[in-house]
Amino acid sequence: MPEQPQMLRYRILRYTPNLVRDEWVNIGVLLEEVPATPGGGDSPGPAAPRRALRVIEESAEMARVRRLHPQADEALLRALPAEFDVRLRAPEAQAAAYLEKLGDTLSNVLQFSPQRALLAEDFESELDRLYRDHVAPPLARGGILENTRAWIRARLNDVFRRHRILTKLERSVRAEEFTQPGDPLRLDYAYRYNGTRGFLHAVALGRDPAQAKVLAYTAECVRARLAKAEFTAITEVEPSRDNPRHQFAARLFEEQGIGVVPLSRVEKFALELRPRLH
Repeated sequence: MPEQPQMLRYRILRYTPNLVRDEWVNIGVLLEEVPATPGGGDSPGPAAPRRALRVIEESAEMARVRRLHPQADEALLRALPAEFDVRLRAPEAQAAAYLEKLGDTLSNVLQFSPQRALLAEDFESELDRLYRDHVAPPLARGGILENTRAWIRARLNDVFRRHRILTKLERSVRAEEFTQPGDPLRLDYAYRYNGTRGFLHAVALGRDPAQAKVLAYTAECVRARLAKAEFTAITEVEPSRDNPRHQFAARLFEEQGIGVVPLSRVEKFALELRPRLH
């Protein structure tokens, strides 16, 4: 059964390197739950509202910003995910005060769009949709740039939703629990069954094969902490034997015991995964 719709609100984060020209590009989405109305005097206080800010990180996203703004401060943009992650994980009062200050002042180059409200059944899916619609590099005919991690995740979400397992998966799991404090990586999906912790992560072989190194390192760190862990890389295509970059990634995955499932086989993968999820 679908979840009860919840009230959310969002703002788009914009990068405006030249305030005089007022030319900006969308680089992120802030999504928040609307706090529940406090109950009576005997009821416990409301829980801290859930919030997440997703900012561009991938090579294709950075390249788009550079095309629009050749003098863009890429070092600043690459530092934003970690900066926002730390700020939003602070105690509720501090996080709320930080966001209020950002909304009032921000910096010379970052601006929030006006806040908008919406109803949605699933927080993570709505964050994906907003990011896809407002931030992800578009195709010439509209939509999302193919063969990026965002495109792979969108395809996965559709498959997992149809097979009714999307809500049974953890999403956007912090890697720093297993690696080092401050690690900005978030693994796309995770699950548990019979004492095993499983992780799924999208890897765009054609656009950024270096992602394979990040996943291989993370898998090694996780297995040093967990007795039972399994990893699966979801790729846009089957690794080609004739493509050196594909084979580089395939060797890393094999060395770390990471399975590879291209999107062409993800339907079967979802069918096999479903009975293992409770």
